[in-house]
Amino acid sequence: MTDVFINYRTGDGDKTAALIDQELSGRFGRKRIFRASKSIPPGHAYPDALLTGVRRSSVLLAVIGPGWTSFRTRLCDPEDWVRKEILEAFACGIAIVPVLDGRKTDRLNKADLPGELARLADLQSIPFDTHHTETCLKRLGDLVAELVPGLRDLEQDTASLSAPATVRNAIGDVSGTAVQSRDFTGDVGTTVIKDSHGPVHSGQGDIYQHSRHVSGDRHFSGNGMTYFEGDHHGDIQHRFGEPDRREDDDR
Repeated sequence: MTDVFINYRTGDGDKTAALIDQELSGRFGRKRIFRASKSIPPGHAYPDALLTGVRRSSVLLAVIGPGWTSFRTRLCDPEDWVRKEILEAFACGIAIVPVLDGRKTDRLNKADLPGELARLADLQSIPFDTHHTETCLKRLGDLVAELVPGLRDLEQDTASLSAPATVRNAIGDVSGTAVQSRDFTGDVGTTVIKDSHGPVHSGQGDIYQHSRHVSGDRHFSGNGMTYFEGDHHGDIQHRFGEPDRREDDDR
């Protein structure tokens, strides 16, 4: 079922038509928006597809660029598809909204239109300022939702399906900093530490914080250990009881 038919002329409003299609398709669903270059598969007869698309629509958006009326010769041609789509919408009683593309596009004047299309000048148009694309797209989408009530309901259903899942707090009251995430399995590999000065090591292994690091074998006596630092001359001998036996001494 097509709800919105986008009417445009290649070379005069086709880029804006593509933007409108992208916005409305995102809000209401790709199949609800008809744009010829997207909606007609290769190999299909486009004359039948275009007229059928118009007849199945509830609203036709006629994208009118700054040079739209300069194509008067084509607008007078019974075989011109921009003209045929608009006349088909008139014949079927389908709502038509002229979309004025760009700041230089003025409201339509009956004097610039062939008699069959003169009714377009009486229709309330909506401006589309390419310098405020996001705002204009939203406004146009809101208008379409008002004109086609079924689309508003569809938009609500789509929004509920795409809403992110609720994150529940399962850790109770927290004093200080807490990091909460979605559900996960396995170990938590990081730690958040506030107001630290200098390097902080939160992984596995020894932690040395502003202290000396002594490696190698260490021999302790009852009163502690002996530690030497700095330059010295001569031999240093220090013995505490019997030395430890190595596991491979018996080999």
